[in-house]
Amino acid sequence: MSATEAPPAPSPNPEEPRELKLRKPSTRKRLIPYWLLLPGILWLVVFFALPLVYQASTSVQTGSLEQGFEVTWHFQTYVDALREYYPQFIRSLLYAGTATILCLLLGYPLAYLIAFKAGRWRNLVLVLVIAPFFTSFLIRTLAWKTILADGGAVVDVLNTLHVLDVTSWLGWTESNRVLATPMAVVCGLTYNFLPFMILPLYTSLERIDGRLHEAAGDLYATPATTFRKVTFPLSMPGVVSGTLLTFIPASGDYVNAELLGSTDTKMVGSVIQSQFLRVLDYPTAAALSFILMAIVLLMVTFYIRRSGTEDLV
Repeated sequence: MSATEAPPAPSPNPEEPRELKLRKPSTRKRLIPYWLLLPGILWLVVFFALPLVYQASTSVQTGSLEQGFEVTWHFQTYVDALREYYPQFIRSLLYAGTATILCLLLGYPLAYLIAFKAGRWRNLVLVLVIAPFFTSFLIRTLAWKTILADGGAVVDVLNTLHVLDVTSWLGWTESNRVLATPMAVVCGLTYNFLPFMILPLYTSLERIDGRLHEAAGDLYATPATTFRKVTFPLSMPGVVSGTLLTFIPASGDYVNAELLGSTDTKMVGSVIQSQFLRVLDYPTAAALSFILMAIVLLMVTFYIRRSGTEDLV
């Protein structure tokens, strides 16, 4: 090679274009999950986050429907609402808690039966559990007015067994009637939210390996001990999920209290509904809603931490 000749240009690496082609699909694949999440995120933003922000601004407004409402950061509305309607808050938590316990006591044996004993009847029993969802919530609640009506078969049986004497002494019924009493409201809540308890329990119980029960029997454990040491601890995710799915909507329900109760059984959901649609006091209604959400959130957080199932729900 002569001194005047330029050195040859280095040949391009044939592997580089291939590496670039391989990187681009990898980047697109990493973005696919985010694109799939985008519709759900937009839905939550538009129909949950934005209404929540709007309601928060409403709760600190002052004014009237005729003059208009204006944001004045009037946080005293929260104090006034809690001071005036605290009995309804206590009543709502009491009714919802009682209905949740009853749903657990009624739903666990049924979920256990479906998971371990139903056999070829399992699908039929599951359909029967889900069947009430095919009927309107309002119609199902109205049906209980007939079931618990004075002079009906249910009231006659309870009177014959002297059950109403006990519930009347406890303050859950009035004399020989059930309708328009706390017991009627709790019965309606229990019936309407029972499937929300059964389905998570069944899902949790169905996942338990049957060989664990056989191993417990081989170790001379009685059926009661097997349930206490094996079945119930392994079903705790279903217990926690079922109680949350039952308690949270039950605490804000107002349909059962309106149709099956009286003025003495009003829940906070009834007050919120009345403030929004009848009294037209939007700031108080919004403040009551946020107070209820805060109370339920604190109770749920404490419950999950105490049950030790933060990683299971």
